Amino acid sequence: MAALTCMLMLPYVTVAQSSDFGNWLIYIGSKKLNSKWNIHNEIQFRNYDAIGDLEQLLLRTGVGYNLSENNHNVLLGYGYINSENYVGDTSEKITVNEHRIFQGLFVIEGKRELSLAIKGNYNIETLYYYPDLFSASEASSLEIYGIDIIEISKSVYEKIAHRETTEGIVAVAKAKGFELKNLELHTTSPLILVAEAPEKPGNIGALLRTADAANVDAIIISNPLTDLYNPNIIRSSVGGVFTVPIATGTSEEVIDYLKQHDISIYAAVLQESVAYDSIDYKNGSALVVGAESTGLSQEWRTASTAKIRIPMQGKIDSMNVSVAAGILLFEVKRQRKSS
Repeated sequence: MAALTCMLMLPYVTVAQSSDFGNWLIYIGSKKLNSKWNIHNEIQFRNYDAIGDLEQLLLRTGVGYNLSENNHNVLLGYGYINSENYVGDTSEKITVNEHRIFQGLFVIEGKRELSLAIKGNYNIETLYYYPDLFSASEASSLEIYGIDIIEISKSVYEKIAHRETTEGIVAVAKAKGFELKNLELHTTSPLILVAEAPEKPGNIGALLRTADAANVDAIIISNPLTDLYNPNIIRSSVGGVFTVPIATGTSEEVIDYLKQHDISIYAAVLQESVAYDSIDYKNGSALVVGAESTGLSQEWRTASTAKIRIPMQGKIDSMNVSVAAGILLFEVKRQRKSS
């Protein structure tokens, strides 16, 4: 197992479009980052003058983690830059989160989340561990999964840990695709939760956690606006992103999919709707919730088998989307259990 010590934090990366920009190669471990790219030749940092030859780097994956006054993100990894013969200026800027998505990698923090990811057959490429919180023997026990195990220092761990309680481990995993065409249903009366264009990572994570609690057959995100491997989603889902079958697609694609599988569509809306507990959900059912700010689009309202609502008894006419989803899902579970 390798060890990692001090590194340098930098605000953002840029991509050079031709080899004229010199031999600037970013290495993550023994891997060249730019070998992951098939449309660009070289990758470099814009503030290149602050970097010495073979300067070690500490980078971080994630959205909303500020390491510079410009509030840019950085990418998790370890390695060095070999800087020689820099010529010219860079022309195309790319955010580090885009870079992470392009590579098809994401970060997992915490023992429970890592365990769920392994059980969910995710490919864990690298595990960074801080031995005072996660022992070397625990780390070594994970090598059977083909994981590259790397010991890190306290200072490095404190920099790369996105949350305060990660139990001494941060892993880098290979993302799975969420193509709707690959979603397989293993029952003739599936229960599916559909969320249209949810924006807030916290809400998406809560929806995944709720879907897991109800043991739904799938959760489908229509018109997704957020990367589902966003670390805030993984954290707020408590690993639910690894336990529930997930698919994404446009609203049109999702509606077509549900109709092809003879699944009734129940749209949660206030207008022209009936009480949610007046519907029989014993057959294949998709419960569709919208964004808290805008609700469901007309496309879903028109396509619905029925429109349903949760009667409010207070003075506010709405509730958190994950809470609403939980009420609807467990009404379905109640009906199916009683039958």
